[in-house]
Amino acid sequence: MLSFLWQGGFGVDKEMQTEVNRQMDIIRRGAAEIVPEEELEKKIFKSLRNKKPLRIKLGLDPTAPDIHLGHTVVLNKLRQFQDFGHEIHLIIGDYTGRVGDPSGKSETRKQLSEEEIIKNAQTYKEQIFKVLDPQKTIIHFNSEWLAKMNLGDVLNLGAKYTVARMLERDDFEKRYKNGLPIGVHEFLYPLMQGYDSVALQADVELGGTDQKFNLLVGRHLLREYGYEPQIALMMPILEGLDGVQKMSKSLGNYIGVNEEPYEMFGKTMSITDELITRYFELITRVPMAEIETIGSKMKNGTLNPRDAKMQLAREIITTYHSEKAALEAEERFKLVFSRKDIPDDIPEVLVAEAEIWLPRFLTDHGMVGSTSDARRMLKQGAVKLNGDKLEEENITPADGMVIQVGKRKFIKIKTK
Repeated sequence: MLSFLWQGGFGVDKEMQTEVNRQMDIIRRGAAEIVPEEELEKKIFKSLRNKKPLRIKLGLDPTAPDIHLGHTVVLNKLRQFQDFGHEIHLIIGDYTGRVGDPSGKSETRKQLSEEEIIKNAQTYKEQIFKVLDPQKTIIHFNSEWLAKMNLGDVLNLGAKYTVARMLERDDFEKRYKNGLPIGVHEFLYPLMQGYDSVALQADVELGGTDQKFNLLVGRHLLREYGYEPQIALMMPILEGLDGVQKMSKSLGNYIGVNEEPYEMFGKTMSITDELITRYFELITRVPMAEIETIGSKMKNGTLNPRDAKMQLAREIITTYHSEKAALEAEERFKLVFSRKDIPDDIPEVLVAEAEIWLPRFLTDHGMVGSTSDARRMLKQGAVKLNGDKLEEENITPADGMVIQVGKRKFIKIKTK
């Protein structure tokens, strides 16, 4: 992977090569595309050699006051760069926000007022710092440089890109072919976002896959203004709770970073099994080796997807609230879940033993016809303890435990 460093005569020692490899392995995690990857490796090497951190840029238009987990996919990638010691530059698009990003839109966006932008930007900062280290994050408003541009500067910027290239953009092309209006100010949006990179002299810009056009415009403009072009790093768009459409507040398939812990827990438990490892990879800091193990165990049946979701829920809540809040939310969820469809008039059995062999216990109390029946039902997942499927034949009794066989047979254990 790093043979170009040796061939280039840089005399890279093994420690530096190992560090470049380490950073690239983590940066590649979950990334949809890195354009171009080899240049990023060279930039990281140069950064290490010169002991000068890379400038990593993310632009955010404060078009809505709340952030959900879909937004945190790129924020988590930023945090990885931050942990490597690189400079994180967060651009609040108070100027571009007035235009509205046309990416993926079939019609012109409504322009926000200055008051709306300022209010949303403040809440953005509060939520973003649940992922990023505020002491190591440099925040800019792009009005710092865009508001100072005169007509000559704008004309010079516009001359560096053609209308033909703009119309190559998928959403513009569709609207043009369908005779739908495209505002001239919308053509300016990718140029304004790209100029943010020029103002910062960014080394890397992050965005979702829907931002690829804008990120490549920034790469082009840096070269046009005589600077080293930035790397465009695209992260995938996170699917919502339904597993079909992208996570979106308007679709109601989202988990907000400011939601209450129990609400977060319940929503996480509702995701489809197919999304479990993807969520782990994109929105948590669990090591990939552990995520791969989780995936393998679910595939071979040694890990119940529900248990994997519970771990995922704990990880998410610990990040946005605390470990204590995560454990409390889990206990509350288990309690509510275990009470679901359980009648109030359950027969109680006093147990003095330190351990119960379930096949005999269930047979003695009329829950099954024989110990063989009990073993078979355990294997089939037809026996539950406090709402969770049981597979073990031996359990340690605790006061208040509810054992369920099938849908209608219940028994509650009393130890005192």
